[in-house]
Amino acid sequence: MSRHIPINRASVYVIRFMAVVAITCVLTGPQAGASDPAPRPNIVIIFTDDMGYGDLGVYGHPTIRTPNIDRMAAEGQKWTQFYTAASVCTPSRAGLLTGRLPIRSGMCSDVRGVLFPDSSGGLPADEVTLAEALKGRGYATACVGKWHLGHLPEHLPSRHGFDRYFGIPYSNDMDAVPGVDMEKQLSPKIGYWNVPLMRDDQVIERPADQTTITKRYTEEAVRFIQENKDGPFFLYLAHSMPHIPLYASEAFLGNSPRGLYGDVIEEIDWSVGRVIQTLREEGLADNTLVVFTSDNGPWQMYKTHGGSAGLLFGGKATTWEGGMRVPGVFWWPNSIKPGVVEGLGTTMDLFTTACHLAGADLPDDRVIDGLDLRPVLFGDDQSPRDRVIYYRRQRVHAVRMGSFKLHLWTTDPDQIYTQPDAQDPPLLFNLDNDPGERFNIAADHPQVIDTIQQALQSHRDNLEPGRDQLAGRIEPAAE
Repeated sequence: MSRHIPINRASVYVIRFMAVVAITCVLTGPQAGASDPAPRPNIVIIFTDDMGYGDLGVYGHPTIRTPNIDRMAAEGQKWTQFYTAASVCTPSRAGLLTGRLPIRSGMCSDVRGVLFPDSSGGLPADEVTLAEALKGRGYATACVGKWHLGHLPEHLPSRHGFDRYFGIPYSNDMDAVPGVDMEKQLSPKIGYWNVPLMRDDQVIERPADQTTITKRYTEEAVRFIQENKDGPFFLYLAHSMPHIPLYASEAFLGNSPRGLYGDVIEEIDWSVGRVIQTLREEGLADNTLVVFTSDNGPWQMYKTHGGSAGLLFGGKATTWEGGMRVPGVFWWPNSIKPGVVEGLGTTMDLFTTACHLAGADLPDDRVIDGLDLRPVLFGDDQSPRDRVIYYRRQRVHAVRMGSFKLHLWTTDPDQIYTQPDAQDPPLLFNLDNDPGERFNIAADHPQVIDTIQQALQSHRDNLEPGRDQLAGRIEPAAE
């Protein structure tokens, strides 16, 4: 499978990157895999909210039981170095659906960071989403779950290529009623938040009954698969959980040794199992790629109500590994080669990979940051991705090239709402032998630092940020 260059070849690796041009000049054209399956497979992306790298049994959690996801990994591929596009909700989702760094679409902001119920912005109409690209190839499309790319009519999923939508338009802790403090967030009731549940463009329930929301998302996803079994279809199942506040349905509440957080994860695992079971029952398993991942790392400030990054440091809203390295499980029986993948991948790569699988053209009028992972899915080739750019809002905080990660700015995982700290001189870690980012080796590798900084400067020189979509607010109604 795809592997990193060993540390004893680090000098060769550095020389190789001295010749590399801008970070934006990455592979974007078609790149055939070793043995591509039949065209136009069904695509299912299951995207959780704030799940940590260490929250699944297959990623090492000792007490959270996730047999369905574990089986997915055993039958498919478990990626150990898979990253999200950002460490918070809105930009992360924009990156996945467009295959582009969120700064390019204006979906990150130094003012607010994510969209709120009073935000006037959203994903720009001229961005091409994966749903739009696949619709051009005859796919039925559905978004089930949390959207968080704009709640006004012009920004909803129906305006971005989705035939149907069922879910909440933003995070489940927004629209809090007056008096909801930290204690109530950890012991939530339905009436503490006035979050709407929507079907297509209409609110059908407010406040949403979040105690049954994972179950209802699952039922909607299963129904979509059954109704479109003649395919092809694209299902984007974006769970609201395990974002705070935590809710689990009666069948799962109080069952996990890990407490309420474990109950929530185990219900999500049940949901994954129902989706996989439905694909098998409908005879679709051999023609469906299912990807399970998370939008960012765990919300550590909530202690046991937040998740675990495992051996990684940091969590949500940081650019430490725990904030942006997430579970990545790929499942496609009799098509992808099972195993553990040690190569780099990101959620942005799902856009490019899915487009190539479906025979859809990539937009040629913009930079696409996602790469084609088919060589790893279908054979033994190395991942085409050799670097990761860690943005926090509109600033690059860190860059990974091969084994090495350079930190220019850092954030305290327990104080994510404070200003980040500049690192001058920068910090450098070798993530192959120090994934927990404990041992700064900057003094020993000045050439590595210089190489990464040159590549970063080239990226900056060629970057054209989109107009900030998150800063604007809805004007209050006139008296």
